[in-house]
Amino acid sequence: MEVLRPTLIRIGGRIYRKNIIQQQSYPNEEEDDFYAGPGDLTDEPCDAFMVEETERGFQCAVEVPSPLYKYIIGKKGETRKRLETETRTSISIPKPGMEGQIVITGQQRSGVISARTRIDVLAESFRKKQPFTHFLSFALNQPAIQEKFLQFKEEVLEKCSKDHGVNSSLFQNPAKLHLTIGTLVLLNEQEIQKACELLQRSKEDFIDKTVGGKSLTVEVAGIEYMNDDPAMIDVLYAKVHMKDGSDKLQLIADRLMEQFVTSGLMMKEWDRVKLHATIMNTLFRKDPNVEEKNSATTGKSSFKERETFDGRNILKDQCIIS
Repeated sequence: MEVLRPTLIRIGGRIYRKNIIQQQSYPNEEEDDFYAGPGDLTDEPCDAFMVEETERGFQCAVEVPSPLYKYIIGKKGETRKRLETETRTSISIPKPGMEGQIVITGQQRSGVISARTRIDVLAESFRKKQPFTHFLSFALNQPAIQEKFLQFKEEVLEKCSKDHGVNSSLFQNPAKLHLTIGTLVLLNEQEIQKACELLQRSKEDFIDKTVGGKSLTVEVAGIEYMNDDPAMIDVLYAKVHMKDGSDKLQLIADRLMEQFVTSGLMMKEWDRVKLHATIMNTLFRKDPNVEEKNSATTGKSSFKERETFDGRNILKDQCIIS
């Protein structure tokens, strides 16, 4: 991590800098302890969340999806015990598998705030390590596009099947062609509902105004590859743009991404959404539904197991899909 460009964590409308700490690797990360200690952030009283004064002191409740409880509890409960000791609070966590609030109580308001902030950092840190569960996308599976795609597939297999790594297993299912805006980690029904409501609000707030009550006509034309060497390709995609040359689709995609990032449901990876539709992917060799399934390696693809393909002859034709 660069000192001048530290990792930033956004929580409750505030931004925290994550300081450099020594990282340790464990054989089973999910069961081992992780702790956001005093060196990870500054515990400053703030109004980002509500702390209620009670007869016995102060109390704060935080919504955390049940799959993340184990990271706050830690191995043999060590993380929770350390949090409670250092912040002089008591932390009540629902039973595994039961959705509910984590309740923090303590004699001092500053201690409750400190515990809450550290729990937020723990939850945010481990959320980023979870495999994505959903993706936000525009469907590109209209009959005309599917037909052109199948023609493209037939032509590639006819002309380039002798090229290294090229075979029918690389191609996307035509019924699943889509333009991805971003991936989501939704860990319970409440978060799924929150995403649905946000999408509906986005439609009402800016999508309907941008399209002006008319359908957007897009063109899926031209192909490009993700990596640097056309002889060793992992992902080949079709370029997508508005047929009238406007930037309406890009504006909608970027605005949707910003809305979901701000809500905490999506991680921001790029400044703008790359408008593209994956048509060939080496991950499809082993599992054609790989985009829809959780990865056993916390969402990270194992590139060592991927066999690239030579796409130079495919790129020479610059086939137009639609």
